[in-house]
Amino acid sequence: MSVKKSIIPLSKVLSSQNEKSVNKLYIDIIINEEIHIFCLNNETQKKRLMPFKVLYDNHESFWLQSGNWDYYLTEEGFNKLKEKFNEKPDVWEADMSKTIKAPETAVDNKKDDKIDDDIEELEVEVGYGNEYTYFANMPLKEKVDYLKHDKKRLSEILAQKYKNEAEVTEALVDTAKDAALINHAALEDALRLADDEAKKLTQELVNSTHDMVKSSAQLISENIFSNELMNILVEKSNGTIVQHMTRVYLNGLSFLSYYNNLVSTSSAIQKMRISFASKYRNFYHKLLPHMNIDDIILERIFYGGMRAIPPDLYFKWAVGFLIHDIGKANAVEYHEGEEKYNRNIVIDHVKQGYKSIMNKTNYPMEASLITGYHHEYYGDPTGYGYFRAYLEQYKKANPSAKQDYCITYDLEPILDYRALAYFPAKVLEIIDVYDSVTDPHRVYRKSMTPEEALVMMREEFVERNQKIDVILFDIFTMYINDKEKQKAA
Repeated sequence: MSVKKSIIPLSKVLSSQNEKSVNKLYIDIIINEEIHIFCLNNETQKKRLMPFKVLYDNHESFWLQSGNWDYYLTEEGFNKLKEKFNEKPDVWEADMSKTIKAPETAVDNKKDDKIDDDIEELEVEVGYGNEYTYFANMPLKEKVDYLKHDKKRLSEILAQKYKNEAEVTEALVDTAKDAALINHAALEDALRLADDEAKKLTQELVNSTHDMVKSSAQLISENIFSNELMNILVEKSNGTIVQHMTRVYLNGLSFLSYYNNLVSTSSAIQKMRISFASKYRNFYHKLLPHMNIDDIILERIFYGGMRAIPPDLYFKWAVGFLIHDIGKANAVEYHEGEEKYNRNIVIDHVKQGYKSIMNKTNYPMEASLITGYHHEYYGDPTGYGYFRAYLEQYKKANPSAKQDYCITYDLEPILDYRALAYFPAKVLEIIDVYDSVTDPHRVYRKSMTPEEALVMMREEFVERNQKIDVILFDIFTMYINDKEKQKAA
């Protein structure tokens, strides 16, 4: 039988009525003692234990932000804070008992019925989640066998004439999550080896991941608007990196399938070509200021013109979507917006992911570039990544060289600096941002509705700052709107 755990609202502990110096001491103790915060979502009743430091690093007064989440100290956390506070020198005049109430009387009665009796059974899930340890301790051969089993599971579903949507989507979510965890665990091991040895060791893993991706991509393409898939993605979301990677991967595949259908079977490109001068030209002229504005046409924006993505390229990009955040450390949450965050840590995950994939595996270069280039933001100061550093070096060595195209589907134009951006990386930028702000279980701030997210992204990432691509964003908006219509039907 579980024992009722007392909790106290974090806002009462870190009240604005407290002396500033005492408040700071509380925060220092909570961080140093690695005290976890109990988080309760008022809408979904989702409950999580999160390290205070993760929340604090993202926003220094997160407990005061409006949104769906309330934050509490558990009785255990409160007692540890009180114990450590009492060990401090007498220079701290304020007494803990005078600044906050005792935990037994601190529970808000209005919230009391929303708190389970088994807080002690909640596990802290952060970074790659608790399941990661299982895969991290698994020998490489077993990791490969696990992926092969997942691929077999998907293949058996593909072979079914009549497919159960719930079964399909459950398999898609589970196998994508497994592949993300297994690849991260394998790369952690590979980083300790010489490059050639690591590539040899991970080759079968690379092959098995690619096979699994092909099967999941085929299932996605059969029903790109699966409501069941979206429901399961939301249901299984817990705010960890691996769930973010899973959602981005599956939504990325769905969007690429939508894009292919659009450019192959509709007059969308012709409509964009007709409206290009009035709707898009000024946006791209700012990116290509050395060109005569009349020379900026759709074929200058997309190297070789807009076209459907061939299957071999589609699968390589899908792998890149799956492993795009693989360089993130296990203790780091994915970044959710423009609020305060540790920029060095965030930038490092791109570097680590890119270098580990390039140096330690034989994954196609297309996947590596997606990992390293998906936060470039068209050179905006808030962006980061390897391409801009390489481009600056290239410009110094070739001062007269200019980029005459914005986006390329192919490797050569991005590798020899004829284009400003790589198509799948620009797609991933959009999906990455959208996922981070619409995740219903985000702890830092209230999640946005699809409509709110699209409005915010247009204002902040297209109109005020040229970060994401405006044409791809318009297609993404069509995709989301069509998906919402399908959901309402």
